[in-house]
Amino acid sequence: MKSILTHIYLKRHPNATENDIPYWYRRTIIGEIWHMIRKKICVVWAPNCAITPLRIALYRLCGFKIGKGTFIGMKCYLDDLGVDKVIIGNNVTISYGVYFACHGVNQPHNKIIIRDNAYIGMRASIIAPKDIEIGEGAIVGAQTLVNKSIPAQQTAVGVPCRIIEKK
Repeated sequence: MKSILTHIYLKRHPNATENDIPYWYRRTIIGEIWHMIRKKICVVWAPNCAITPLRIALYRLCGFKIGKGTFIGMKCYLDDLGVDKVIIGNNVTISYGVYFACHGVNQPHNKIIIRDNAYIGMRASIIAPKDIEIGEGAIVGAQTLVNKSIPAQQTAVGVPCRIIEKK
């Protein structure tokens, strides 16, 4: 079923095809209402919720795939336009203030996958210019800018991130 906005867009842009229609035009009225509610939950309620199980439940309610035993600290911002693109494994620790961005200007929505037992340090930023995967047991240091995949059992630090060798 096409939304009313899709019909309006195609009427205003007669040479446009269905693939040219921006994603926000494809939503139904109920879809747009749910989008506004989901944005409020993802940006205001969940990051500021002091009760960890409730915070994770709010993120799951929005559609994020979060494994068992995972901790997500307060003030973390998961990209609410890519709820199906953020996948977090089991027993992952995401410290306070971590920022996830699945998209940017003139950039498609890309996946961010965090495998089991990974640790993301405080105030790290994970941006996805292409699909990003943080491997099983990987460690991302505090205030690290992750813009590429991190292999399993490796430690990444810095802006932009680089893998450091274990001694």
